[in-house]
Amino acid sequence: MLKNYFKIAIAVLKRRKFFTFISLFGISFTLTILIVLTSFLDHLLSPQYPDTKRNQSLYISTMIRTHSTRQSFSNGPMSIHFLNKYVYTMKTPAKVGIASIFTATNTYVNNKKLNIDVKYTNAEFWEVNEFRFLEGRPYTAQEITNGDHVAVISERTRQDYFGDASAVGKYIETDNERYRVTGVVKSVPITLLFCYGDMYLPYTLSKSNRNNTDLGGEYFAVLQGRSAADLPKMAAEYQQVIARYPLNSDEFDKIHSFADTYLASFTRTMMGTDEKSGTARFMLGLSLVVLFILLLPTLNLININISRIMERSSEIGVRKAFGASSRTLVYQFIIENIILTLIGGLLGLAFSATIIAILNHSQVLPSMYLTINFTVLLWTLAACLLLGLFSGVYPAWRMSRLQVVTALKAS
Repeated sequence: MLKNYFKIAIAVLKRRKFFTFISLFGISFTLTILIVLTSFLDHLLSPQYPDTKRNQSLYISTMIRTHSTRQSFSNGPMSIHFLNKYVYTMKTPAKVGIASIFTATNTYVNNKKLNIDVKYTNAEFWEVNEFRFLEGRPYTAQEITNGDHVAVISERTRQDYFGDASAVGKYIETDNERYRVTGVVKSVPITLLFCYGDMYLPYTLSKSNRNNTDLGGEYFAVLQGRSAADLPKMAAEYQQVIARYPLNSDEFDKIHSFADTYLASFTRTMMGTDEKSGTARFMLGLSLVVLFILLLPTLNLININISRIMERSSEIGVRKAFGASSRTLVYQFIIENIILTLIGGLLGLAFSATIIAILNHSQVLPSMYLTINFTVLLWTLAACLLLGLFSGVYPAWRMSRLQVVTALKAS
């Protein structure tokens, strides 16, 4: 039966080639947008190098401080003092990685200005994340304690500063400070804010850390458990830490901060409130965007399919006259429409692969590489089926309502 439906669908597509072109163009163009968007979101939200252990990690990225009677309000990352004293000493996490927001600095190489984004970290940052060291090693806890001027740099920074030569043991200068390079890691895209940096330095070298005993600062933390089972325990313990923190009631008397999964941390930073992470709002907004993208080609397909039905009125009348039920005709038309969208999906997949290859090669965002993996393919298939189903249901219902005499007269 499906084989016959496929043959009929191909014959119908060949009958009016202009309509077929318009339909396939609309489907493939829409699905190309969705595939590229899905690939980018998959890159953004799925475990990526070097942050590959998200299933057993929680992220502390923001702290909101408010006052119940005054208009005092503060929202942002935390100080190294708070994280070292209250978070690093937590019992449940196996490791606590601490890192700052990257800061832009400048240096000059061969009379050419070079921008270097600097990130300050603790030693466990290198254990929480699985960086690929192309040469050398990370700096150690002892070097951090000693305040040694050591640095780990990215592959891109090595190329820009040292060329093709080895960088380990050499000195790199930025903002009038010299640092000895201990290691070189594979570059990280800027989309991974927890890990991105051109140069990584011990947090003891940051000038902004000095004498800062406040809550607010420029640091975040990653709590890594021994397994995924530790996540609820770590989240609960962090809430206990927040609950017992002594507050200055003159300025703030309430703290809102959470140890979240990566997705919740991402959405909390973008659109969260005091208590809610914003994940539901993010997913709703994303769903509305996808719905809007699918809506236009769906309406276009409905109009084209209704025109096709009127052209096939004689076929419908004859088949009904020979006993074909309305249900059989509906199934046939919906399957034909799904076959059309699957063909458009294959074209969209080919276009998407080309666009993604161009984006990866052009390095619009340095070190970011999009892929079409199983997750992207699964969502693409779902979009094809939904598009084919929704755009075929109403025309199929219209077809099933045609009376035999009316259909034969229309022919």
